[in-house]
Amino acid sequence: MIRTFITATGTGIGKTLVTSVLTRQLRAQGKTVRALKPVISGFTDKTLAESDTAELLRAMDRPVTPETIAEISPWRFEAPLSPDMAAIREGRSIDFLKLIEFCNAPVQADHILIEGVGGAFVPLNENHLVADWIAELNIPALLVCGSYLGTLSHTIATLEALNNRRVAVTGIIISQSPEGPVPLSEVQATLGRFVGAAEIVCLPRVEEWNTAPDLTALVC
Repeated sequence: MIRTFITATGTGIGKTLVTSVLTRQLRAQGKTVRALKPVISGFTDKTLAESDTAELLRAMDRPVTPETIAEISPWRFEAPLSPDMAAIREGRSIDFLKLIEFCNAPVQADHILIEGVGGAFVPLNENHLVADWIAELNIPALLVCGSYLGTLSHTIATLEALNNRRVAVTGIIISQSPEGPVPLSEVQATLGRFVGAAEIVCLPRVEEWNTAPDLTALVC
Protein backbone atom coordinates (compact mmCIF):
# COMPACT_ATOMS: atom_id res chain seq x y z
CA MET A 1 0.00 0.00 0.00
CA ILE A 2 1.28 3.45 -0.95
CA ARG A 3 0.05 6.49 0.98
CA THR A 4 0.41 9.98 -0.48
CA PHE A 5 -0.68 13.37 0.83
CA ILE A 6 -1.83 16.06 -1.64
CA THR A 7 -1.35 19.60 -0.37
CA ALA A 8 -1.05 23.02 -1.99
CA THR A 9 0.42 26.48 -1.74
CA GLY A 10 -3.03 27.91 -0.96
CA THR A 11 -6.75 27.36 -1.29
CA GLY A 12 -8.50 27.00 -4.64
CA ILE A 13 -5.26 25.98 -6.36
CA GLY A 14 -6.30 22.57 -7.68
CA LYS A 15 -5.82 19.87 -5.00
CA THR A 16 -9.14 18.21 -5.77
CA LEU A 17 -8.50 18.27 -9.52
CA VAL A 18 -5.13 16.60 -8.98
CA THR A 19 -6.49 14.03 -6.52
CA SER A 20 -9.41 13.22 -8.82
CA VAL A 21 -7.26 12.87 -11.94
CA LEU A 22 -4.70 10.76 -10.08
CA THR A 23 -7.44 8.52 -8.69
CA ARG A 24 -8.92 7.93 -12.12
CA GLN A 25 -5.54 7.33 -13.77
CA LEU A 26 -4.47 4.80 -11.14
CA ARG A 27 -7.79 2.98 -11.42
CA ALA A 28 -7.39 2.90 -15.20
CA GLN A 29 -4.13 1.02 -14.60
CA GLY A 30 -6.00 -1.58 -12.57
CA LYS A 31 -4.97 -0.22 -9.16
CA THR A 32 -7.38 0.04 -6.23
CA VAL A 33 -7.55 3.54 -4.79
CA ARG A 34 -8.98 5.01 -1.60
CA ALA A 35 -9.20 8.81 -1.84
CA LEU A 36 -9.85 10.72 1.38
CA LYS A 37 -10.73 14.33 2.09
CA PRO A 38 -10.82 14.10 5.90
CA VAL A 39 -11.40 17.82 6.54
CA ILE A 40 -13.57 20.10 4.40
CA SER A 41 -14.95 23.57 5.06
CA GLY A 42 -17.56 25.45 3.06
CA PHE A 43 -19.67 22.29 3.04
CA THR A 44 -23.47 22.26 3.31
CA ASP A 45 -26.09 19.62 2.59
CA LYS A 46 -27.39 21.83 -0.23
CA THR A 47 -24.01 21.80 -1.98
CA LEU A 48 -23.25 18.15 -1.23
CA ALA A 49 -23.30 17.03 -4.87
CA GLU A 50 -20.93 19.81 -5.95
CA SER A 51 -18.47 19.39 -3.09
CA ASP A 52 -14.83 18.34 -3.40
CA THR A 53 -15.72 15.18 -1.51
CA ALA A 54 -18.37 14.31 -4.07
CA GLU A 55 -15.83 14.73 -6.86
CA LEU A 56 -13.50 12.25 -5.17
CA LEU A 57 -16.35 9.77 -4.75
CA ARG A 58 -17.15 10.05 -8.45
CA ALA A 59 -13.48 9.49 -9.27
CA MET A 60 -13.65 6.25 -7.28
CA ASP A 61 -16.91 5.34 -9.07
CA ARG A 62 -18.81 5.40 -5.80
CA PRO A 63 -22.28 6.86 -5.20
CA VAL A 64 -22.57 10.33 -3.68
CA THR A 65 -24.73 9.97 -0.59
CA PRO A 66 -24.65 11.46 2.92
CA GLU A 67 -23.21 8.16 4.13
CA THR A 68 -20.36 7.98 1.60
CA ILE A 69 -19.59 11.67 2.12
CA ALA A 70 -19.25 11.07 5.87
CA GLU A 71 -17.11 8.02 5.24
CA ILE A 72 -14.28 9.91 3.53
CA SER A 73 -14.88 13.41 4.98
CA PRO A 74 -15.76 12.99 8.66
CA TRP A 75 -14.82 16.57 9.61
CA ARG A 76 -17.19 18.82 7.67
CA PHE A 77 -17.79 22.51 8.42
CA GLU A 78 -20.22 24.94 6.87
CA ALA A 79 -18.29 28.22 6.94
CA PRO A 80 -15.88 28.67 3.99
CA LEU A 81 -13.01 29.49 6.34
CA SER A 82 -9.88 27.84 7.70
CA PRO A 83 -10.89 24.68 9.59
CA ASP A 84 -10.06 26.12 13.00
CA MET A 85 -12.25 29.20 12.41
CA ALA A 86 -15.05 27.20 10.79
CA ALA A 87 -15.07 24.70 13.66
CA ILE A 88 -15.24 27.42 16.32
CA ARG A 89 -18.39 28.81 14.71
CA GLU A 90 -20.03 25.43 15.28
CA GLY A 91 -18.71 24.94 18.81
CA ARG A 92 -16.43 22.18 17.60
CA SER A 93 -12.74 21.44 17.09
CA ILE A 94 -10.63 18.93 15.22
CA ASP A 95 -9.07 16.30 17.48
CA PHE A 96 -5.61 15.96 15.96
CA LEU A 97 -4.97 12.46 17.28
CA LYS A 98 -8.29 11.20 15.93
CA LEU A 99 -7.47 12.77 12.56
CA ILE A 100 -4.18 10.89 12.46
CA GLU A 101 -5.90 7.66 13.51
CA PHE A 102 -8.47 8.08 10.74
CA CYS A 103 -5.77 8.53 8.10
CA ASN A 104 -3.78 5.56 9.40
CA ALA A 105 -6.74 3.19 9.64
CA PRO A 106 -6.03 -0.06 7.76
CA VAL A 107 -7.66 -0.13 4.33
CA GLN A 108 -7.52 -2.67 1.54
CA ALA A 109 -6.21 -0.62 -1.38
CA ASP A 110 -3.10 -0.26 -3.51
CA HIS A 111 -3.05 3.52 -3.01
CA ILE A 112 -4.34 5.83 -0.30
CA LEU A 113 -4.59 9.45 -1.44
CA ILE A 114 -5.17 11.96 1.34
CA GLU A 115 -6.22 15.40 0.18
CA GLY A 116 -5.53 18.22 2.62
CA VAL A 117 -7.57 21.36 3.22
CA GLY A 118 -6.53 24.83 2.06
CA GLY A 119 -2.81 25.45 1.85
CA ALA A 120 -0.02 23.55 3.57
CA PHE A 121 0.11 25.99 6.47
CA VAL A 122 -3.59 26.50 7.18
CA PRO A 123 -4.51 26.02 10.87
CA LEU A 124 -6.50 22.90 11.73
CA ASN A 125 -7.08 23.78 15.36
CA GLU A 126 -5.48 25.89 18.08
CA ASN A 127 -2.17 24.05 17.93
CA HIS A 128 -1.78 22.30 14.59
CA LEU A 129 -1.33 23.22 10.94
CA VAL A 130 -1.85 21.07 7.86
CA ALA A 131 1.95 20.77 7.71
CA ASP A 132 1.92 19.18 11.17
CA TRP A 133 -0.67 16.70 9.89
CA ILE A 134 1.56 15.67 6.98
CA ALA A 135 4.67 15.45 9.17
CA GLU A 136 2.89 13.30 11.76
CA LEU A 137 1.69 10.87 9.08
CA ASN A 138 5.28 10.69 7.82
CA ILE A 139 4.28 9.98 4.23
CA PRO A 140 5.39 11.58 0.93
CA ALA A 141 3.54 14.66 -0.25
CA LEU A 142 2.67 16.18 -3.59
CA LEU A 143 2.60 19.97 -3.66
CA VAL A 144 0.08 21.60 -5.99
CA CYS A 145 0.79 25.16 -7.10
CA GLY A 146 -0.72 27.53 -9.64
CA SER A 147 0.65 29.43 -12.63
CA TYR A 148 -0.58 32.86 -11.52
CA LEU A 149 1.69 35.85 -10.96
CA GLY A 150 3.35 35.27 -7.59
CA THR A 151 3.30 31.49 -7.67
CA LEU A 152 7.08 31.19 -7.83
CA SER A 153 7.57 32.87 -4.46
CA HIS A 154 4.62 31.04 -2.88
CA THR A 155 5.78 27.64 -4.14
CA ILE A 156 9.45 28.00 -3.24
CA ALA A 157 8.58 29.35 0.22
CA THR A 158 6.06 26.55 0.87
CA LEU A 159 8.50 23.88 -0.28
CA GLU A 160 11.27 25.26 1.93
CA ALA A 161 8.95 25.42 4.94
CA LEU A 162 7.80 21.82 4.36
CA ASN A 163 11.41 20.66 4.03
CA ASN A 164 12.20 22.34 7.33
CA ARG A 165 9.50 20.14 8.91
CA ARG A 166 11.07 17.10 7.23
CA VAL A 167 8.12 16.56 4.92
CA ALA A 168 9.27 14.69 1.82
CA VAL A 169 7.80 16.49 -1.19
CA THR A 170 8.31 14.04 -4.03
CA GLY A 171 6.47 15.94 -6.75
CA ILE A 172 5.22 19.40 -7.65
CA ILE A 173 2.18 19.77 -9.91
CA ILE A 174 1.61 23.11 -11.61
CA SER A 175 -2.17 23.34 -11.96
CA GLN A 176 -2.94 25.93 -14.60
CA SER A 177 -4.54 29.06 -13.11
CA PRO A 178 -7.38 30.88 -14.90
CA GLU A 179 -4.95 33.73 -15.53
CA GLY A 180 -1.18 33.40 -15.87
CA PRO A 181 1.43 35.77 -17.30
CA VAL A 182 3.58 33.06 -18.93
CA PRO A 183 3.19 29.52 -20.33
CA LEU A 184 3.26 26.60 -17.90
CA SER A 185 6.59 25.49 -19.37
CA GLU A 186 8.26 28.71 -18.25
CA VAL A 187 6.92 28.33 -14.71
CA GLN A 188 8.19 24.74 -14.74
CA ALA A 189 11.65 25.73 -15.97
CA THR A 190 12.05 28.47 -13.38
CA LEU A 191 10.86 26.31 -10.48
CA GLY A 192 13.20 23.57 -11.66
CA ARG A 193 16.19 25.70 -10.77
CA PHE A 194 15.15 25.94 -7.13
CA VAL A 195 13.25 22.84 -6.02
CA GLY A 196 15.94 20.19 -5.83
CA ALA A 197 15.01 16.61 -6.63
CA ALA A 198 11.22 17.01 -6.67
CA GLU A 199 9.74 16.14 -10.05
CA ILE A 200 7.62 18.87 -11.65
CA VAL A 201 4.58 18.10 -13.83
CA CYS A 202 2.34 20.62 -15.60
CA LEU A 203 -1.42 20.05 -15.48
CA PRO A 204 -3.36 22.22 -17.94
CA ARG A 205 -7.06 22.81 -17.32
CA VAL A 206 -8.73 19.85 -18.98
CA GLU A 207 -12.35 19.05 -19.75
CA GLU A 208 -11.89 15.29 -19.38
CA TRP A 209 -9.56 13.48 -16.97
CA ASN A 210 -8.31 11.13 -19.69
CA THR A 211 -6.79 14.04 -21.60
CA ALA A 212 -4.63 15.06 -18.63
CA PRO A 213 -0.90 14.32 -18.45
CA ASP A 214 0.01 11.12 -16.61
CA LEU A 215 0.50 11.85 -12.90
CA THR A 216 0.86 8.26 -11.71
CA ALA A 217 4.67 8.23 -11.86
CA LEU A 218 4.63 10.69 -8.95
CA VAL A 219 3.17 8.06 -6.61
CA CYS A 220 4.63 4.79 -7.95
